[in-house]
Amino acid sequence: MTSMTRKEIETAILDFCRKEFEMEDPGMDDDLREKHDFDSIDAIELLLEIENMLDSELTQEEKKQAMDIRTLRQVCDYVERLAASRT
Repeated sequence: MTSMTRKEIETAILDFCRKEFEMEDPGMDDDLREKHDFDSIDAIELLLEIENMLDSELTQEEKKQAMDIRTLRQVCDYVERLAASRT
């Protein structure tokens, strides 16, 4: 994962959201909760996918940081930051 580019991260996250959450046309700045009815179960699924992408388990602190995420752009920023911290 550590060698993934920003574009690859975005593509992976968008593909996952389209497939798992049946998002038709997710915008990078859409509020996930308001526009896509994203709930806590969805958030857990997304965190598990992020762990798969990173090939490592998230710490409790890293999971707490995810609580403020509202958009796919923020998800990608989060994954990029986590990937950089694991290099």
